Amino acid sequence: MKEDQEAEGQEVENSRCGYVAIVGRPNVGKSTLLNHILGQKLSITSRKPQTTRHTLLGIKTEGRDQVIYVDTPGLHKNEHRAINRYMNRSASSVINDVDVIIFIADKLQWTEEDDLVLDRLQYVSCPVILALNKVDQIDEKGELLQHIENLATKREFAEIIPISALRGHNIEALETVVSKYLPESEHFFPEDQITDRSERFLAAELVREKIMRQLGNELPYQITVEIEQYQLEGKILHINALILVERASQKSIVIGKGGDRLRLIGKEARLDMEKLYDRKVMLKLWVKVKRGWSDDERALKSLGYDDL
Repeated sequence: MKEDQEAEGQEVENSRCGYVAIVGRPNVGKSTLLNHILGQKLSITSRKPQTTRHTLLGIKTEGRDQVIYVDTPGLHKNEHRAINRYMNRSASSVINDVDVIIFIADKLQWTEEDDLVLDRLQYVSCPVILALNKVDQIDEKGELLQHIENLATKREFAEIIPISALRGHNIEALETVVSKYLPESEHFFPEDQITDRSERFLAAELVREKIMRQLGNELPYQITVEIEQYQLEGKILHINALILVERASQKSIVIGKGGDRLRLIGKEARLDMEKLYDRKVMLKLWVKVKRGWSDDERALKSLGYDDL
């Protein structure tokens, strides 16, 4: 009995677990990095800034280490609408409650919004790792080295690591550095759990991703998705999703000529859902006008933007 207790105590002592925030301005590859680390698609991605609207946990357990990555919305200067203020609050709220921060910047670029992120990190006490993303697109490595030297003067980073989140370049090195700073702790989640979000939430996000990818610059950001039905009947998962827009003209854009665009959005979302849930999915989509939802705090809360 005593030997069992000692072995259990040693196991806890040798295990490590901690929260790691992934922060940065919009569209620098935060969600792409998380998906690559987890080895599967969890966070939605697109080329449009501010695709990520909520914080989302991605949990990776490997050996004695459990790393709880927190994907955050991109910190940005525009706070004209309630949804923009929500996203900035959502990203800022996690900064002081994590064990490590990965600050992602975009190769040789440095913008005012990067300075905004840096300012938000001014008083954090945990290690901040600067990850320079998309370095596979840099031909002249001397430029990269000079850029790294310049960035090192901006604050005392724990490490500066060039990576490519999309190509997987140097991701293992980044994970090794992250593990080094994890506190000794028992694991907070079961080994097979990969996120804190519900399947309903992930379904809504997959539909929204397909809309953003399909519509490019045709549709503003006043669009969200609400799951009205999520029910398993036999071996088939039935999902009804409501796409909310703010104007009738936006509704027409989402539906497309003869409903072609909506059908394509549904097909692509359904295929991703079937991969994620490993079962047959029947997905039905509707589009509805809900005026002013993105600038209405009460409407945002009713739509699930209340996880602070």
